[in-house]
Amino acid sequence: QVQLAESGGGSVQSGGSLRLSCAVSGSRWKAYEPYCVGWFRQRAGEERVALARIDRNGYTDYIDSVKGRFTISQDAAKTSIYLQMNDLKDDDTAMYFCASGQPGLWCHDRFSPRDFGYWGQGTQVTVSS
Repeated sequence: QVQLAESGGGSVQSGGSLRLSCAVSGSRWKAYEPYCVGWFRQRAGEERVALARIDRNGYTDYIDSVKGRFTISQDAAKTSIYLQMNDLKDDDTAMYFCASGQPGLWCHDRFSPRDFGYWGQGTQVTVSS
């Protein structure tokens, strides 16, 4: 299996920054095989939406609303995935999750939560004016 654990959430003022971390582990996690890991968020009462994803080769993809503000990255060991969030806005308040697709597969053309089968528990981000 694949286990993911998010950290780094908290409360920040509008315009501030946070760096979220996602620790990836498990018997099926092989850093030398293809993978796709994404960051998602879910606002209260809304569906979970995709934000950014990265694959083993460092390919990255972002939704338009976070381009230029959020940056996804990974460590050399391929066991931690990060989401640097700058210029945070009130609308960024949400629970943030990281998730992995099926080990051994690259990212799909489509970027949807439905393509990710392994999820962390989430970390809360609260942005206030």
